[in-house]
Amino acid sequence: MTGPTLADALRARPNEHRPITDAFTAHTTLAWHQPTPAHLAAGTALSVVVPARNTAYALPHVLDALAAQQTDGQVEVIVVDDASTDTTFTVARMHLAVRTLVRLARPSGAAVARNVGTRLASAPTVLYLDADMVLPNHVLADVAARVRDDTVLTGFRHNVPHPAGPCAAPVLPDGPPQLAADHRVTWTPPINTLLPYSGITLTEPLDGRPLDATGDFQALGHGRSYYDWDLPRMAVTALLAAPRAAVVDIGGLDETFGRIGWGMEDTHLGAALIASGCLVIPLRQAVGFHLDPPDAAAQWQTKLAAWPGTLDRYRTLLTRPAPTGRTDDFTTATDQHLSDAEVITR
Repeated sequence: MTGPTLADALRARPNEHRPITDAFTAHTTLAWHQPTPAHLAAGTALSVVVPARNTAYALPHVLDALAAQQTDGQVEVIVVDDASTDTTFTVARMHLAVRTLVRLARPSGAAVARNVGTRLASAPTVLYLDADMVLPNHVLADVAARVRDDTVLTGFRHNVPHPAGPCAAPVLPDGPPQLAADHRVTWTPPINTLLPYSGITLTEPLDGRPLDATGDFQALGHGRSYYDWDLPRMAVTALLAAPRAAVVDIGGLDETFGRIGWGMEDTHLGAALIASGCLVIPLRQAVGFHLDPPDAAAQWQTKLAAWPGTLDRYRTLLTRPAPTGRTDDFTTATDQHLSDAEVITR
């Protein structure tokens, strides 16, 4: 395949989404970042794809929150169990919110799980949701009322530490999730320390505000950055809506990342979608509680140890042509994963 590199394509793309957000407000009289009444989602279908591996501690809360969504739009929930060794599969099988449940035959990584869910999705828009993200009841309406075939809508997360004790269950805080809890909103980087993503070192303390300082990510178009942040990094699949056709055309998420370790597959997904012509627009009202696992500290160390490898993979992909026209490859790969998976559809 020939053509401009992915990095070149990113430098060619703006992210000036104000005409879209202003037009939405003019048409609905609702502010872009305002929680959305259920009726504004009528006539719009969403496929919610939830990749899950050993998340039985959180998944009941996540599915309960999906069942409680106040939306007049059509919703299908697809849970893809990445060969969990706990009761994740049983939790999903018993919950009435789940329309389709897949159990992969072997651990394959979150990119594979999301791709399989995307393959089975019937709606034009796929909402990727982590299996530990608990949403307020307006979020699906927020997304459905604003979807377009050329936008990526990104929400935010408020981390909730797991209570102490081997048998403790997650406890949701009182009140709504807080936008400022997300690192893309409030960011205090270390000083005199190499930031591996950008390769810069800050010598003075910084009270970082990426979301505000970039005009809701608009200033990150044309490959620009805000210190260690750029536009692809803002596309976090913990809570992210994208046009299914665009995801399939770029070949879905790059599954190599999952074989290397943690991280960067959503950054690459964002980069590929931006290169294909999509704008990245935040939804400030779409903030979920992210429930940390009981062994959060140990998991984090394992993830960080693998990050250099996945970051190197991402940098390599930036030097290659921007992915496009890969629908057949996507279909072949996902059908292979499904060939020996268990699939339950209600």
